[in-house]
Amino acid sequence: MIKESQSVKVLVTGGAGYIGSHTVLELVTAGFGVVVVDNLSNASEQSLQRVTELTGKPIPFVNADLRDRSAMATLFQTHRFDAVIHFAGLKAVGESVSKPVAYWDNNVGGTLVLLQSMEQAGVRRIVFSSSATVYGDPQRVPLDEAAAIQPTNPYGRTKACIESILTDLATSGPSWAIGTLRYFNPVGAHPSGQIGEDPRGLPNNLMPFIAQVAVGRRERLSVFGDDWDTRDGTGLRDYIHVVDLALGHVDSLRRILNHPGHWTVNLGTGTGYTVLEVIRAFERASGRSIPFEIVNRRPGDIASCYADPANARALLGWRAERPLEQMCEDHWRWQSNNPNGFSSTHG
Repeated sequence: MIKESQSVKVLVTGGAGYIGSHTVLELVTAGFGVVVVDNLSNASEQSLQRVTELTGKPIPFVNADLRDRSAMATLFQTHRFDAVIHFAGLKAVGESVSKPVAYWDNNVGGTLVLLQSMEQAGVRRIVFSSSATVYGDPQRVPLDEAAAIQPTNPYGRTKACIESILTDLATSGPSWAIGTLRYFNPVGAHPSGQIGEDPRGLPNNLMPFIAQVAVGRRERLSVFGDDWDTRDGTGLRDYIHVVDLALGHVDSLRRILNHPGHWTVNLGTGTGYTVLEVIRAFERASGRSIPFEIVNRRPGDIASCYADPANARALLGWRAERPLEQMCEDHWRWQSNNPNGFSSTHG
């Protein structure tokens, strides 16, 4: 059992990314020792520089790919880690359909090398970044953790596959402590406006696209269908503030440090908002008009998806606390301060 966070060292894979950097900030703030490994394929090292500015503590960083066995062996030989928080992976649903081999190689292949490196180093605690996409098209909402696992795209299938690997690993010996977190839709940014979501190329998710329209980088938003079975005909999702999500990882880390076993929880708010409701909320937060057009549905999309987060409350004492208005305000603060993301002039 480990009680003092100051004595705990955590490896965060993919820690320079959107959710990773916010979690690193909350871990450091809580007093944990953190080392980040990231290949920067969809992230910027500047996110960690800004975490250092916000916390006053440098973040040790290793630029490496998890599939690089030599680099991973060196990393685990250099540091004595107590636990791993595993974010690293490709995450665009549409891209996964066109590049399935790359997704299986990166997400599953990288995780296998990580787990082998952990075993060799005697590290038996891991928090895994999974996704609500493992549920596919839900038979009912809200979704609890007992819902069927039936992903509809290669990205979701890689997450479900890794979950199966972790289940097998937990069964193989009682020393493992494994927490699997199924996220719903992370949005928003740190309230400082210094770190936030900085997608490469065309955003895959709703709120960063809305924000880029609001700041003038995109002309208009495409809304994929207005004939869904929802309040206003547009798709309904469970949006969760990235800071709430990051704090869920801190709570999860504390649990795996002190309790062996394997558990899975949803991290969501339990409330769904439609695309049009998010647009209106962002317009209020930004004071900007968001032009949009209704276009055809996307293949593989679903009408509604939102969480039953009761298990996370019971197991971790965690719940999402930041409302949609704050998600939009914080996301807009980040985007307006950094109109071109981390490539903007730092100010």
